[in-house]
Amino acid sequence: MSCPCDENGRARLLASLAALAALLGEPALLAAGEPASRFGVDAPELAHLGPYAVGVRSLELIQPAQPDVLAYDPATGRAPLRDRKLGVELWYPAKPQPGAAAVTYAGSFPSEPPAPPAHFTQPGIAVRDAPAAGRNFPLIVVSHGYSNDVAALTWITENLASKGYVVAAIRHDDPPISDRSKFPEPVLRRPLDIAFVTATLQQRLRAEGLIDPGKTALIGYSAGGYGVLVAAGATLDPASPLVKLVPGGLLSPYARGGTLEHTFPVHGLRAVVAIAPMGGGALAAFGSDGLRGLRAPLLLIAGDADRRLSYASGAKAFFDQAVHARRYLLTLQGAGHSIGLNRAPDEMRRRLWDEEWFEGPVWRTERVNAINAHFITAFLDRFVKQDETRAAYLDVPVPLLAAGTWPDPAPPAPPPRYGAYSPGTAGITLWKGFQRSQAAGLQLLRAQPDEP
Repeated sequence: MSCPCDENGRARLLASLAALAALLGEPALLAAGEPASRFGVDAPELAHLGPYAVGVRSLELIQPAQPDVLAYDPATGRAPLRDRKLGVELWYPAKPQPGAAAVTYAGSFPSEPPAPPAHFTQPGIAVRDAPAAGRNFPLIVVSHGYSNDVAALTWITENLASKGYVVAAIRHDDPPISDRSKFPEPVLRRPLDIAFVTATLQQRLRAEGLIDPGKTALIGYSAGGYGVLVAAGATLDPASPLVKLVPGGLLSPYARGGTLEHTFPVHGLRAVVAIAPMGGGALAAFGSDGLRGLRAPLLLIAGDADRRLSYASGAKAFFDQAVHARRYLLTLQGAGHSIGLNRAPDEMRRRLWDEEWFEGPVWRTERVNAINAHFITAFLDRFVKQDETRAAYLDVPVPLLAAGTWPDPAPPAPPPRYGAYSPGTAGITLWKGFQRSQAAGLQLLRAQPDEP
């Protein structure tokens, strides 16, 4: 066979091998330019794409007469009211026409000043505006980090849609992160945007028959992690630096004891996922009691070497304090803050500032995302779809993955094949769904409601 050394020939060969792998039920072969929602052979069991093709469509929602915090006038003590426009990208199980082209996403992130924003593209598996493949799916609302872009979240949005979820990612349209004077806007707007979009989509998509609003979950990364915690019922400390950061006391009515405290939590909520959530450290958003307001099952995911947001006073403290929720804390040992976005597109690898939006110094982003997708799938399937077969993936026998064991069976029984997934049974304590050669770097803590 001649070698297809040109780029078109190489692309055709990779596509043919991926199609063959799909037919054989094996994970796809990955290469540069692969969709971020498709993981390789080292991914834990539940990370791989589900049985559905995926569609995507764009929505615009308008919340009327919202205070514009960035236009707050200290002289009058008022912020003008303006209609707030929010874009939403909606992924869903679909039945695309044969041969329909998959979407290529486009996004941008702020670069290091004075450079202009860095633009990138990302290939996907979804087909734009494809017909839906069913009715009454669960609804997952996703909130990105400060100055992030939903085009960098397809590792989880497309992945979950392929597994029978409708996934709505909000375009919060943040000001540039490089201008810290504008930080009060995401502080105020994150939970409000999430609550508004969730309620609006619950009504609109229920009328279409696409979702069951009683099966709703929230996922947030970084500032989005703070937002989903508040939208799920965690209460803000009115004396916290975070609340005081918003001028004119605009956030105070939503804090504990405020007149609008009961704006939250969202209705129909069955699960919450917060990845590297903001709110700890000097912000002290919730005080010592705020996480007691959470009742829905909670999955926290964080790196214990996060230099941007404190692990000890953030995710770990939130886990300890959310005593009324069934909760899990997945810790990526040695990982930093960059654990919530796609692997870096080629366009984002030209400057370190741009690349570090996506990549940490220790962990491979593709590996991080595969682990996160595995646990998020198990968590949502269990608590949103009420699939108790997923319990064994979460209720691990030992808290440290590296401490798990999987001894070879006694001869003449053959040992497991090299890439086999642990069954987590019969005395095997290696976490279910992981491969022996990949059993390192993770800790999973869990607690029942009212259990320290």
